[in-house]
Amino acid sequence: MSESVKEFNDYRAKMNDKILAADNKVIKRLFNLDTNTYAEGALDVKTKEMLGLVTSMVLRCDDCIKYHLGKAFDKGVTSEQVFEVFAIANIVGGTIVIPHSRRAVEYWEELNASN
Repeated sequence: MSESVKEFNDYRAKMNDKILAADNKVIKRLFNLDTNTYAEGALDVKTKEMLGLVTSMVLRCDDCIKYHLGKAFDKGVTSEQVFEVFAIANIVGGTIVIPHSRRAVEYWEELNASN
């Protein structure tokens, strides 16, 4: 695993633990809702992660993009599929998404290099 990927995952886990330790009922329910949204259902998890990636790119959330790229990688999404996801995100979100695509490509390459 590349240092960048490890750093992102470690930081995310550490901060999620701190957030959940506050024992806020609304935040815990939100986290639970998020977890259940991406669970297997009428759509498979791989498809849901690609949808999450498109949405994250359109909303321009780099942390969300990294998270969904990691999950997509874990679910066996191919580079060809990822670039189709990027294409959809750029069509829907417009050229403002291009800088996020650049960073997403860089992170995708790091994920692939670490395997």
